[in-house]
Amino acid sequence: MARPRWAAWMVLVGTMVWGAGEAAGQTYPTKPIRIVTAPPGGGNDFVARVIGQGLTTGLGQQLVVDNRPATVMGELVAKAPADGYTLLVTGSVLWLTPFLQDNVPYDPVKDFAPISFTARSLNVLVVHPSVAANSVGGLIALARAKPGQLNYATGANGASNHIAAEMFKAAAAIDMVRIPYKGSGPAVSDLISGQTHMMFPTTASGLPHVRAGRLRALGVASRQRSVLAPGLPTVAESGLPGFESVVMYAILAPAKTPPSVIKRLHAELVQALKSPAASERLFNVGVEVVASSPGELASAMQSEMTRVGRLIRDTRLRTQ
Repeated sequence: MARPRWAAWMVLVGTMVWGAGEAAGQTYPTKPIRIVTAPPGGGNDFVARVIGQGLTTGLGQQLVVDNRPATVMGELVAKAPADGYTLLVTGSVLWLTPFLQDNVPYDPVKDFAPISFTARSLNVLVVHPSVAANSVGGLIALARAKPGQLNYATGANGASNHIAAEMFKAAAAIDMVRIPYKGSGPAVSDLISGQTHMMFPTTASGLPHVRAGRLRALGVASRQRSVLAPGLPTVAESGLPGFESVVMYAILAPAKTPPSVIKRLHAELVQALKSPAASERLFNVGVEVVASSPGELASAMQSEMTRVGRLIRDTRLRTQ
């Protein structure tokens, strides 16, 4: 009789858990929600704030943006209660960091519940105005003439601006020195002040400073010219065929967040992102709305992990 009683108990527990999850979805949210993202000034922070404004209206609760260094925000959200009140807005740094270093305190697949691939941007090659290069070819020639004398700013290991710069170094066969920062915002700030020479920020974090004359743009990292950076040539057409670096923005919750809560968040998020006001605000800074399903985000993450993971191994970035 023990087995039937055990089976009946498991069914009862499963029913209770499912019922609790459904109840959570019906009452959620009942308090403010925290969005953890990278430091201010970068694309992740901008996207997080646009999302936060839209979700505040849809969910009827305040969404508070919590800026943290890229090296700790993944761990913080992975260990947060799986109740929908702590979310993560991030990019490739979350799922590429394990390829770059040991002892990463989270698993990008097992420790998170995907909600949506929210938006897409591109990396753009920019230099400080003092750099004597007005084109991609000119920068490559300058770097070859002065090996090890030019430097480039990046965010944390695995950030899109880091990977794009390493791809550029490898494709152009040049020697430059990396200056890493805790996030792309501080990296852009130091580039503007002239403490570094070049960077591959996103169009969202770089182009406003180009328009203001604080930085000079040399090329965009898409295979074809993009409406996100009108008039700017591609790095690929400027001497490095096939060069491409697309930036993904995603929103995730801790693993085991109730499916009903994920469903509610996804529905409100899609509605918020597709509003004319949000779409226009994002497009104006070089970000294109995507608004995918949770499954599509998981697939996109896996595809990039496969593609860029191979690059990291081939260029031996893990040893840096």
